[in-house]
Amino acid sequence: MITRYALFEGKVHDGQTEAFRQAVLTEILPKWKAFPGALAVRVCFAESRDDGAPEYPLILAISYPDLAAVDRALASPARSEGKAATEAVLARFFTGRIHHHITTAHDHEFA
Repeated sequence: MITRYALFEGKVHDGQTEAFRQAVLTEILPKWKAFPGALAVRVCFAESRDDGAPEYPLILAISYPDLAAVDRALASPARSEGKAATEAVLARFFTGRIHHHITTAHDHEFA
């Protein structure tokens, strides 16, 4: 399985954490869920971090069956809609940057 992560590195504006989270879930998540070929969407909100660690108030993970599916999703109109919705929410609540990482997962479940 391939997972594309978006790491939101930066800071949510003071006093806006709950409003930010609600906007992500109501305004952006439906767009991310519409990405063609996506198997799962995981939205992770930070609760704490190690001293000195960078601040990631949001980590998004979208899983796909293969790299070709990732490429199709990134070229789709759904991605353009998701990007526009993301930019609108970030403009209201967030200062920082987003970087993306594509990974291959190797799950090791306990018996």
